[in-house]
Amino acid sequence: MSCWLPGCPALSMCRGLAAFPSTCLERAKDLKSRLGILLHKPEEGHRIGTSSKLQLGSRRRDSSREVLEWRESFDQLLKSKNGVTAFHTFLKTEFSEENLDFWLACEDFKKTRSKTKLASKANRIFEEFVQSEAPREVNIDHETREITRKNLSGATSACFNEAQAKTRTLMEKDSYPRFLKSASYQDMTKQATSRGISKRSHT
Repeated sequence: MSCWLPGCPALSMCRGLAAFPSTCLERAKDLKSRLGILLHKPEEGHRIGTSSKLQLGSRRRDSSREVLEWRESFDQLLKSKNGVTAFHTFLKTEFSEENLDFWLACEDFKKTRSKTKLASKANRIFEEFVQSEAPREVNIDHETREITRKNLSGATSACFNEAQAKTRTLMEKDSYPRFLKSASYQDMTKQATSRGISKRSHT
């Protein structure tokens, strides 16, 4: 739109727009196009919302069963991502999360295929968790520590096996029973049980 007459509204509008930085105008255009997309697709939004609710309901049922399975065995807990997260949160309250972090680091280490990466990862794990006075030293005996140190000279995917097994046993016999008795886990099992009862009453 253009106008050469003095006082023309179109002319003053153009001058006003010219005063804005180009980035502001670009953002305004982008926002307008996004709003247009949202306004023209109400049916799709509705379908997505309905689908999300169904998936959420399914996830809740699965998670309820999963929570109750954690008390069956320590293995069941470690197989569950949510279980590992809940257990890690509990260990933080006891200031002993380094044991689980070391166990998880060892699990990840075993998946390493490159020999170069294997050696560098092994040294990093040893320095962080295993060596005496390490920043996050795990509770293992001197003999296991020395065996692990020697294993580093020819690092393989099995070089932390003994130290990992000792740490796992410590968690299973010490921290895991306390986790099952903790208020946080008791609350989770009550919620899971109540969901199960509610589900059965509606069938």
